[in-house]
Amino acid sequence: MTPTGVTPQRTLSIVPIDTPSLGDRSYLVHDGSVAFVVDPQRDIDRVLEVLDREGLSLTHVFETHVHNDYVTGGLALARETGAAYLLNGSDEVAFEREPLHDGQSLGIGDRIRVEVVATPGHTFNHLSYALHDRHSGQGLAVFSGGSLLYGSTGRPDLLGEEHTDRLARLQHGSARRLRELLPDDALLYPTHGFGSFCSATQSDAAESTIGMERSTNPVLLHDEDTYVRQLLEGLGDWPAYYVHMASLNSAGPERPDLTFPREATPEEIRRRVDAGEWVVDLRNRTAFAAGHVPGSFNFGLDGSFATNLGWLFDWGTPITLLGELPEHVSQAQRELARIGIDRPAAAATGGPGQWSDREPATFGQADFRRLAEVLRERPVVVLDVRRTDEFEAGHIEGAVNAPLHELRSSELPGGELWIHCQSGYRASVAASLLAAAGRDVVAVDDHFGEAAGAGLTVTSGGA
Repeated sequence: MTPTGVTPQRTLSIVPIDTPSLGDRSYLVHDGSVAFVVDPQRDIDRVLEVLDREGLSLTHVFETHVHNDYVTGGLALARETGAAYLLNGSDEVAFEREPLHDGQSLGIGDRIRVEVVATPGHTFNHLSYALHDRHSGQGLAVFSGGSLLYGSTGRPDLLGEEHTDRLARLQHGSARRLRELLPDDALLYPTHGFGSFCSATQSDAAESTIGMERSTNPVLLHDEDTYVRQLLEGLGDWPAYYVHMASLNSAGPERPDLTFPREATPEEIRRRVDAGEWVVDLRNRTAFAAGHVPGSFNFGLDGSFATNLGWLFDWGTPITLLGELPEHVSQAQRELARIGIDRPAAAATGGPGQWSDREPATFGQADFRRLAEVLRERPVVVLDVRRTDEFEAGHIEGAVNAPLHELRSSELPGGELWIHCQSGYRASVAASLLAAAGRDVVAVDDHFGEAAGAGLTVTSGGA
């Protein structure tokens, strides 16, 4: 029972909305009545579902930065709910928004105060948002976007080589500013760092605090020069589709149309393959190898579907999706919309028998033990499609390295190709691309850790 005239104190709740396929998290924060959202993904129905279920009124949508790895749903969400849309006033965008600046403080409801903190490094205009209890003033948490991450920071090289060193040094200072601004028990809520290539390195941590990062994160342990040197030495390639994201986000993306695509006939699918369009089979690699539409590509939903497809995709090319069930097509459509690939040209469900007016194409699958046996019988090309850093850490003696994201521009030796990666997913993608181009391929569906035990010689150091 609450005494007359006393307002009951509401409990603050922070609801993460995960997008594991891209390695990102959005956050919905509420006091049981009003809410704000940080860095929403483009498929805003997930946010709207929480608002409706909890009976919440959304008042603010915050962006930490103009994103490089996905298309935001922030503007569409704000327009649909009437919430204020907020981002750094220095960001040049083609739509109206409420500009934010460093040190600004916003009251939300009767419990929440959000402090705007300039944290350049991932981008020049990056902001973090410190969450305070409006009554006690206590710093509860910080939404750090691509600034301070779990055991790492956001990478500083996405705006071009000419800016990388400067941004890395800014990132060092920004992380330390957050450390000094907030107490050790303040919770850390980054947007990146769960597999996203926006993270400089990856961590297995599922949660953290400012205090935990103070004692473990290199950016808070090392001086600026040491941090910058180690950071830049460890950066790898980032997905090619990233170059399209900032411009799409600056233009003001609308809510995606996720209605089911038009159904394609076998004759239409064949025409699209022959025209050089992308026909993408969403099934797992075992099913694809056993039979698929000739000329189609395998990007299974059981792996990093959107990241790998977006990395290799010819931007603007019509795409047709083939899935066993309608929900598989819908899942793929949703994931593609998150990276700006909208409205598939067509789709079909079922299997190769319903999709093709020709005999299904096939290729072989094997494990590393079978590869070792074959190499003792006859010469074949061992093609390793892992990234360069993975290859240099350890590879099969004599293997040719053509990272998957460089495969289509690589000159490969002639002959039979036995293709492997770390666990089999990328090998199947590569095998499908090369088989469509007429190469004789076998996909190794095995974990690379089994290679040495299978009798293959594994070397390291780039040898």
